[in-house]
Amino acid sequence: MIHTYLGETIRFKINYKNRTSIGITIDSYGNIEIQAPKETPDDRVLRLIEEKWDLIQQKLKEMKDRLQGPQKKVYEYGEGFLYLGNNYPIQILQDINIKQEHVVFVDGNLQIYVKQSDNEKIKQALRRFYYQQCKALVEKSISSYQSNFKTKPRSIRISDSKTTWGTCDSKLQLTFNWRLAMAPPEVIDYVVVHEMCHMVHLNHDRSFWRLVGKMIPDYKEKENWLTLSSWKMTV
Repeated sequence: MIHTYLGETIRFKINYKNRTSIGITIDSYGNIEIQAPKETPDDRVLRLIEEKWDLIQQKLKEMKDRLQGPQKKVYEYGEGFLYLGNNYPIQILQDINIKQEHVVFVDGNLQIYVKQSDNEKIKQALRRFYYQQCKALVEKSISSYQSNFKTKPRSIRISDSKTTWGTCDSKLQLTFNWRLAMAPPEVIDYVVVHEMCHMVHLNHDRSFWRLVGKMIPDYKEKENWLTLSSWKMTV
């Protein structure tokens, strides 16, 4: 079906089921499906779509941006970067007396101190900030969940992996992707718990997922966040 509202048009599919309420789902490609009780009048469906119009448009824009892939960052005042799940603007502050370029998170801004406004120096400062934050956040999370495990990690490393968020090897060495500092704290916790569970079960069998689910019941939501947001977790 097609519906136009406030000058904008969306296409959607209605799937009638044995249920008591109407739900809206948007898949990773931006396809909209309405799940409604059998014999639901069309005007009731359209009314719900209009009530959720802003949210639907926001989700569709996110899907479109994700499919286009990472956008090239501009290292100028106001450019947004993810930190703990939220987008914050950067401020470039020049100070020739600093020992090393660095980033400080203050009042909802990522303040970047550099000797001179050079894109590569700004990028390096941001990466260093995320590395440091990721290590601190991961260590804090591990400490919070350690009581659930008999064994402890032998070492904790932060890496620049392009394919994984975390790993655990047979020597109980845990490695985490520095980009996790861009994710919400609860998503970081999930990745940490996931890898700690590998200290008990090295594979992804049912026992492994039961253990993960025991500590993070909604872990699938955390995985979904990473799937949908990984494209913008970049500097």
